[in-house]
Amino acid sequence: MPGYGQFCPVAKASEVFAERWTPLIMREILLGSSHFNELERGLPRISRSVLAQRLKSLERDGLIERHASDNGRATTYLPTAAGRELFDVIHQLGVWGARWMNRDVRDEDIDVDLLLWDMHRRINLDQLPARRVVVQFQFTGISSKRLWLVLLPTEVAVCVTDPGFDVDVYVTADTMTLHRVWLGHHPFPSALASRAIQLDGPSDLVRQFPGWFQLSMFSHVSPVAAD
Repeated sequence: MPGYGQFCPVAKASEVFAERWTPLIMREILLGSSHFNELERGLPRISRSVLAQRLKSLERDGLIERHASDNGRATTYLPTAAGRELFDVIHQLGVWGARWMNRDVRDEDIDVDLLLWDMHRRINLDQLPARRVVVQFQFTGISSKRLWLVLLPTEVAVCVTDPGFDVDVYVTADTMTLHRVWLGHHPFPSALASRAIQLDGPSDLVRQFPGWFQLSMFSHVSPVAAD
């Protein structure tokens, strides 16, 4: 990206940070995605070539470091000290966006793959049963996709194909409603009461289910009403 030709620190920072996709790539890395395929999961609409190009740029600019495994088959991307300092910037940008720009979810913003990927990072691991729990999400309305979360006391996996385990909890959710619940725009109990979201499975797991999930890290931000 051509530089602004200004000595201003805002201009210099923007030359690195304000390029398309770069803030979202850093969001993913700072939230724990460290492999190329994980970054793709958090950025479903980016092309592989653009992602590879941006990672090279971020490494060149000193925001991330690339580490190859001993066998050379896997590459890990980790933030540098400069990259880690961007966390507060990105978080505050999200707070501002939630307050002023993201008053509601539009149809064109719907992305169930990203939703489940976001959700899997916000699991209360200490609230999970001491065994594997498989949750199947059947979306209705705007999307009809079926996705799975495999919950373990130490880690969580998102599956786009049947993981091959017995399902413990079935979630049937109106796509728009679940997005709104995730963002804090719609109370989860109200979604259950209206049956926009339905839970099926053993009563003890259904009862525990809400406690397994935190909402979006921006769900506490109340949108400012439009004029």
